[in-house]
This record gives sequence, structure tokens and C-alpha cells, in this order.
Amino acid sequence: MITLSDIKEAKNNLENVVENTPLTRAPILSKTFNSEIYLKKENLQLTGSFKLRGAFNRIAKLSEEKRAKGVVAASAGNHAQGVAFSAQYFGCEATIFMPEATPLTKVSGVKSYGANVVLIGENFDEAYEASMKFCEEHNSEFIHPFADDEVIAGQGTISLEVLEQIPDLKQLIVPIGGGGLISGVAIAAKAINPDIKIIGVVASGARGMKESYKSQMPIDSVSVRTIADGIAVRDVNPKLLEIIIDYVDHIVEVSDNEIANAILFLLEKHKLVVEGAGAVSTAAILHEKVEIEDSKVCAVISGGNIDVTMLSQIIEKGLVKSYRKMNLIVTLRDKPGSLTELSEIFRDCGANIVQIDYDRDSVKLDFGEAHITISLETKGEEHQKEIREKLKQTGYRYKQI
Repeated sequence: MITLSDIKEAKNNLENVVENTPLTRAPILSKTFNSEIYLKKENLQLTGSFKLRGAFNRIAKLSEEKRAKGVVAASAGNHAQGVAFSAQYFGCEATIFMPEATPLTKVSGVKSYGANVVLIGENFDEAYEASMKFCEEHNSEFIHPFADDEVIAGQGTISLEVLEQIPDLKQLIVPIGGGGLISGVAIAAKAINPDIKIIGVVASGARGMKESYKSQMPIDSVSVRTIADGIAVRDVNPKLLEIIIDYVDHIVEVSDNEIANAILFLLEKHKLVVEGAGAVSTAAILHEKVEIEDSKVCAVISGGNIDVTMLSQIIEKGLVKSYRKMNLIVTLRDKPGSLTELSEIFRDCGANIVQIDYDRDSVKLDFGEAHITISLETKGEEHQKEIREKLKQTGYRYKQI
């Protein structure tokens, strides 16, 4: 059984290595929901994630003899970097098994700490199976990403930092993947303040823990698919489910669209780069999955290791959804001057052309016609409506995409 004493011991082990990350008030969220809402910014942690806490505590407690045999881990990315950093700190070899689709930024991060990386499997669970086989063959020490008492105790140090600054906190909102983070956070928080509410958040594409919590028994997912790769865990660990049933008050889920909205919100409004798993707590607040009005709430932002390609896609789609970008396919007469005439319409409407493509060969076109695919910077919904009206008035056929 993990106790508050274990978590306080973990805090001592992490001293002078792991950052006491910023805990700041979120003014826009607080005003919107008539509450005091705070963000615990583990995306600003060394290695970019809370995972360093558990990994470092686990390796710190190994004997020199076990460290000499090397450590092994399976991870979608953040635990891998935590283990790699900690192994380098203690001077032991690390071999990390990661799913083949792990974002390059996380793979590069692991390698930068000197660890050996093996990319294998479609998800965490398949990488985990391969890592266990490797451990048996090489007699190495396995560092589990969540189902380990010392890892859980390390993650629980987040609660010590939060409640030291906000002792009268009413709710802690925490991402759930395998369950190690929320288990440690909940054990510590409830020991300090039994009345605090612990709310877990899963991604809709990886909802095994929510279903298991509801049914009070482990229910593994057939498959997982979500942009929140850090919490894309297929199988439910019975031990962690038991802790979550005992300590967590409620579990909610958020969709990939809601997660993407939260990533963009945090980037634009709070200047924070946050990965999908790190954004789910904020997504739960933004999309009113939890009841927080007139309360004091903290959302744990668990990590910031987002792939830049994914971030680019989220920004692009966010601009379209917020009417700041408009994509059109316009049919023109294929003759000199047609494109100039069209561009003058956009100029008169005050829309800036940022990308353009010309197609005269499509079989969908009549002879003498061309398709122009064009992207415009726009100033909101009314501005886009003005552009559409102008195109209709001047007789253009178009499709907004």
C-alpha cells in the first residue's frame, strides 16, 4: 500500500533534480467559469513531462548491483525520456521500447539522453510485451511506466507541491492513461485533505479505465486511437483500477476535437505548448465535462512533448474553425486575366491570399474552365460571409472546403 510517507520520501529523492513546476492562475478560464482555476505546468518539467518524477524515484531506489545490469522500459514517449534521463544521471544503461508511431520529437528526446531505442508494435501494450521478453533474456531491471509503487509515489509528489501552494483546493483534474499519475496524485491529496475531489480524464479513443471504473472490474479496450498518444493505453491494470476506485471521485472523457481545441487554447491564450495527453484536463474544463462553477480547481498539464507536425495540423484546423482561414475551390474561365479578376475581389474584401493552386486538367471541368484552390486569411464569420456574397454577385461558382 502506497502511503503519504512514501510520497514524501519520493519528494526527498527528487530534490535538486526534478523541478517544482509553476502553478499559476488561468485568468480566462477563471472568468469564464466563475471560479479560481489553476494550471500545474508539468509541460515545463525537465524532459517535458511529469513522468520524470516516477522514473527518477524508481531508479534512485535501485541498488548499485541492479543498476549495473541496466534498466528497460516501454513507453509511448514521456516515461521513456524520464527513464533515459534518470539512467544517464545514475550512470546505467537504458533500453527503451516504443510504439512504431511514436512522434519523432519523443524518440529524439530519448536518444539525446543516451538510451537505446527499439521501435516496435502499434501501441504501448505491444511495445510492453517486447520489453518484457528483452528483460527476461538480459536479466535487466524493468521500470514500469505506471504499475509500480515507487513510480506512483514519484508522481504523487505533484499533489504535495499543489496543496502546499493552494491548501484549500476543492478539485484536482488529472489525465488518465495507465493510471499511475492519478493514483499517486489522489493518494497524496486525499491523505492531506480528505474532502478534495479528484476528477480523472480519459480520451474517448482510449476509454478502458473509464469503462472499468464504471463496471468496477478491468475491461481492456480492443484498440486505442487518439491524438493523446501519452494516454493511449489499451489494457487496464487491476491494481491501479483498485486504487482509482478507492480514491477517484469521477472520470470523464473528452474527444480528439475537444483535446485539439484545448491545445490551441493553451497555445494562444496561455502561451503554453502542450501535448494531447497534457491538454485533456483543460479540455474537460473548456467543454464543461466537470462541474466547477464557484470553486477552486487545479488542472494538471501533464506534458508538452507534442510532435510539431501534429501541432501544425491542430493550428491549421483551428484557424479554419474560428473563421480566421477560408479555403475555397473556385471555377474560372481558363483565359488570361481570369485569375487577376478573382484576386481583385479578394483584395476589395480585404482578404489576404496565403496559398493558391491552379488545375485545368480535372475531368470534372468543362473545356475552357479551370479550378483555383485558394486559401485566404479572414477576419471572422461575417468577413467570410461577405466574401461568399461577393463571389455570388459576380457569378463565380465556388465550394468552401
